[in-house]
Amino acid sequence: MKNNYVLIDFENVQPKNLAILNGHKFKVMVFVGSNQAKVPFELAAALQSLGSDATYVKIGGNGPNALDFHIAYYIGQLAEKDPDGYFHIISRDTGFDPLIKHLKEKKVFAQRERDLAEIPLLKISNATSVEEKIEAIVKSLAARGHSRPRKVKTLKNTINAIFCKTLEEAELSGIVEKMKRQNLIVIENDNVSYKHPISQP
Repeated sequence: MKNNYVLIDFENVQPKNLAILNGHKFKVMVFVGSNQAKVPFELAAALQSLGSDATYVKIGGNGPNALDFHIAYYIGQLAEKDPDGYFHIISRDTGFDPLIKHLKEKKVFAQRERDLAEIPLLKISNATSVEEKIEAIVKSLAARGHSRPRKVKTLKNTINAIFCKTLEEAELSGIVEKMKRQNLIVIENDNVSYKHPISQP
């Protein structure tokens, strides 16, 4: 099981739903701007409940992208120690996207989400309909960059692994077929290729 790291751009997003992380093994880092003097009680209490898996990083200086550079630095450090980790930047700032694209090219699993509820693992936990499952699968596959499965059997195994191996063969086949009909994947001679939004332009 991959370690999941959540890096929150607190200048940009002030999440009120940290409780949804309870019961999941996430390591959370909240990056607080130098001008942000106060953290809401609800956030502090939610982070405290995560114990040693949650930390604050207070930015020392000012600047338009000071906090963003700190997040980039910490992802680099963490990725070196844990190259199989999965990194979630929680921010509405699209300025992170070139960094994420570069990380994917280096085979580092990284994704930017605007809200904690968009994290694939959490979506998967709450997914009940086929549509919700496919949405979670698309997000997970998109984050894999060039290391996506290339064969149908491997794709099915990957999807089943995403759902902790709880899916039967018939359901897996149905999901793959629906993804094909939705033009998310193309299958030719058992080879799988990916379309947008799984394969980024």
